[in-house]
Amino acid sequence: MSQSAASLQPAVHGQSSHQKDQPSSSALVPGAVVNGEVLPRAQRRRFSAEYKRRILQEADQCRQPGQVGMLLRREGLYSSHLSCWRQQRELGELGTLRPGKPAADPAVKVVARLQREVTRLQGRLDQAEKIIAVQKKLCDLLGLPSEDRLRADSK
Repeated sequence: MSQSAASLQPAVHGQSSHQKDQPSSSALVPGAVVNGEVLPRAQRRRFSAEYKRRILQEADQCRQPGQVGMLLRREGLYSSHLSCWRQQRELGELGTLRPGKPAADPAVKVVARLQREVTRLQGRLDQAEKIIAVQKKLCDLLGLPSEDRLRADSK
């Protein structure tokens, strides 16, 4: 019986003709590898700045309806690629080495570090002032001469 004739015959007992040819899962040897092919992990496509400029130039030259769609299909791109690349072109970021955040200004890091240090030192100053106030009150309660009285007496 030929392949086309077998595909025309109705399935017997709920099995298709393809299921007859396949061995059942119970017939497989435990631990045996059915398909040894390892599929490579998908990677994000990367487009060079030159390629992006060329595609944008071609897209800008399209005047008739459907030409941009044909260009996108031919290149395997999405319209979002064009809009993103146009935005990058307007901002002057089309030739940057890698996408993402622009490099941070080193002065910003220094200012942030100094602000943290000022906050920390302000906390220590507040704590020291509270300690001094408590010491003054303690000296007054115990009748000990405080540093302020010693200065006033020495004048």
